[in-house]
Amino acid sequence: MTSTVITRIGELMTVDDEERVLHDAAVVIDADRIAWIGAASEAPAADERVDAAGRALLPGWVDSHTHLVFDGDRTAEFEARMAGQSYAAGGIAVTRDATRTASDDRLAALLTARVREARAQGTTWIETKTGYGLDLASEERSARIATAGVDDATFLGAHLVPAGRDADDYVREVCGPMLEAVRPFVSWADVFCERGAFSPEQSREVLLAARTSGLGLRVHGNQLGHGEGIRLAVELGAASVDHCNFVSDADLDALAEGSTVATVLPACDLSTRAPLAPARRLLDAGVEVAIASNCNPGTSYTSSMPFCVATAVLQMGLSVAEAVRAATRGGAIALGRATGEGAVGSIAVGHRADLHLLDAPSATHLAYRPGMPLTAAVWKDGHRAPASDERAVIGGGARPAHSR
Repeated sequence: MTSTVITRIGELMTVDDEERVLHDAAVVIDADRIAWIGAASEAPAADERVDAAGRALLPGWVDSHTHLVFDGDRTAEFEARMAGQSYAAGGIAVTRDATRTASDDRLAALLTARVREARAQGTTWIETKTGYGLDLASEERSARIATAGVDDATFLGAHLVPAGRDADDYVREVCGPMLEAVRPFVSWADVFCERGAFSPEQSREVLLAARTSGLGLRVHGNQLGHGEGIRLAVELGAASVDHCNFVSDADLDALAEGSTVATVLPACDLSTRAPLAPARRLLDAGVEVAIASNCNPGTSYTSSMPFCVATAVLQMGLSVAEAVRAATRGGAIALGRATGEGAVGSIAVGHRADLHLLDAPSATHLAYRPGMPLTAAVWKDGHRAPASDERAVIGGGARPAHSR
């Protein structure tokens, strides 16, 4: 095992318990863990040395909500939406048909390519869901492929009622044989509690069955209008409720009093031309907020967490520090990964060495220069991404960070 010191860090955002921001700092990686943090002048020796040349270092993004196991194209749906057609949940059926007919090898290759795209922009921990198979065999296959390709896999058999199926009969299948088939491959279960998808009563049935089987709970809720998704998630102790575009005072009170993370999905809101989730209001009420990409073929075909962070700052009223926290530690909390040995989402001794070096002197540049390719280097479990995935090779002779 080798150790690496990253030194001359211009701005180090730890996003740890103390939310420290260090300057002229260094971090030591030992194998796959962070071994030391402090002033560059006091850094211990290591086997390898990386000169950050004044750049900013952040925790790797934790993308706690994606749908990456799919085939097919929904460009026509996007074009129609941009022309004024409103979004409805039923478009999922288009992806279901393409996904069912794709081979295992093709789905695995598509997943690998999408993870690589996310990694190239600083994402080091990814959750993804099933939900584009919607029958027992296809959901089991999606779960198996997902768990081999990402860090956290979620069962979303309750994504949409397939055409021609009775909703209650389908829920019974989701809660019974389908749940049993995917259980060896997933840690979480999710449900789309929304008009056009599953009623609050059906959603409760799915979540209770999943909890009985030992899975953690997640909820798609309050995306298309006011509903019961948020309060159902809090009542049942779900780790997160995602979308949260329509939040009543009662919803806000429930979230503030509970432990459920409110995950906002800025890229999805823009793509569906929905009201932006009230992230500022949620934070001001004391709710834990996460930012995720919701990468999927219909409503948010991007895995760019920098884009989501910039949107949160520029259009949702968050500060840069708040947005970075929501996209790192917030996502880790939503996945139960924020504390303990090997935690993610923050830079602390003993946590995973999942790091994102910006080609900029501070994290402010994520919003100050939106859309620019600012990822200079990425470490996942202490291993640096291949140079082909980086904007520049960091090390001896590295060019200085931007000064203006």
